[in-house]
Amino acid sequence: MAEMGEATAGNRAVLCIGDIHGYVSKLRSLWSNLEVVVGFDSFATALVIFLGDYCDRGPHTREVIDFLLALPSQYPRQRHVFLCGNHDLAFAAFVGALPPPPDGSPFAATWAEYALNEEREGWFKGEGYEAMHVQGRRWGG
Repeated sequence: MAEMGEATAGNRAVLCIGDIHGYVSKLRSLWSNLEVVVGFDSFATALVIFLGDYCDRGPHTREVIDFLLALPSQYPRQRHVFLCGNHDLAFAAFVGALPPPPDGSPFAATWAEYALNEEREGWFKGEGYEAMHVQGRRWGG
């Protein structure tokens, strides 16, 4: 996880966590460390903003999502905000959760500009490749 920060909003701690990328063990470790560093009382009422990129790279995307979905019931006094990152947007397109681009182009059209780097990058070419696009670049700029 490349990003983690803390601030206060009034009397409430504000925690920002980003780039989990499917590494649930690192997320659990970070969560435990934050609870200690921030202090149990402040942590219990913190505003926790997740900056996206929950999936991709690490092997446990489902476990990361399960962990995040359980937070409101496990920490009812915290407030949780879940933002969508570019990897999450690409994953949503891959599983068919996004409508097709309004210009009628396929999601895979975003791969064309990166074709020269394909050998170096080792992109996924398995089942469903035709429906994927590169990290939500069509919407994320």
